[in-house]
Amino acid sequence: MKFGIFSFNTDYGMRPDKLAVALEDRHFESLWVGEHTHIPANRQTPYPGGRELPRPYYHMIDPFMSLMAAASVTTKLKLATGICLAVERDAITLAKEVASLDLLSNGRVLFGVGGGWNAEEMENHGTPFSRRWKILRETIEAMQQIWTEEEASYAGEFVNFDRIISYPKPVQKPHPPIIYGGSTRQGLKRIVRYCDGWLPFDVMGDDLERLSIELREQAERAERDPNSISISVFCFAKPDAAKIEHYRRLGAERVILVAPRQPDALLAYLDSFTALREEFAD
Repeated sequence: MKFGIFSFNTDYGMRPDKLAVALEDRHFESLWVGEHTHIPANRQTPYPGGRELPRPYYHMIDPFMSLMAAASVTTKLKLATGICLAVERDAITLAKEVASLDLLSNGRVLFGVGGGWNAEEMENHGTPFSRRWKILRETIEAMQQIWTEEEASYAGEFVNFDRIISYPKPVQKPHPPIIYGGSTRQGLKRIVRYCDGWLPFDVMGDDLERLSIELREQAERAERDPNSISISVFCFAKPDAAKIEHYRRLGAERVILVAPRQPDALLAYLDSFTALREEFAD
C-alpha cells in the first residue's frame, strides 16, 4: 500500500516545498494538492460538505506551481493534482503544463481530474455547468492526443484544433496516469473510457465496495483489463490498520490522508503514521 498526503496548499499553511521534503524524508509516496482558481463572492452553489465553505477553499495556491516547487527539492515523491479542475482550463495550455511538470520532475506526475461542484466559479471561466462532463471528456481526450502524437488534432463540440505540434512530451508513456476523482456510477463510465485510475472518498461506506466491484465489471464489458485501473482512496478520517486492510481487499493501491492545516500539527500527524506505513509498505 502506498501512502499519499493531501494538502489544502494555502498561502497561510506550510509551503509545498517544505512539505514535500518532510514527506520524502518520512517515505510517503505522494503529495496531492487541489484547485480552486477563486471563490465567487456571490456564491450560490451549496458546498457538498453540507456546511459553510471552509476557509482553505479561498486560499489555495496554484497546483502546478506548487508541485513544481515540490519537485525541485525532491527526487522520488510523486506529484499529484487532487483534483485539477480541467473544465476551467484550456486543453492545449494544460497539456503543456502537465507535460512540462512531468519532464522537469523526471516522470513523477499523477494527474488527478474532476468535474467540480461550484457552478459560479466555472461560469466565470466560460464553462456551462450543465455541460462540464462533456467538456472534461473532450479536454482529456484532446490532451492525450497532444501528449502522444507528433501532429495532434481534435474535433469536439468544445475543444477543436487541427494539426498542432506541442512539446515537451511527458516522460511517462503514453502519458502521466489520469486519475478521476468522483463517487458516482456515472463516473465509473468516465474512468473506463478515458482514465487510468479512480479516486473515491472514504465517506462512501458500503458504496465504495459496491462501486469497486462495478468498476471491474464495466471494464470487463468494455474489454479493458480491470487491473489497468488503479484505485486510490481519499481518507477524510484517520484510518487504522483494519480500514487500510479493507481498502487493500477492495483493490486499492494507495490511501491519501488529509493533512492538518497548521505546520506543527501536520508534522506530528505525519509521524503518527510511521508504524502503519511500515506495516503496509510495498
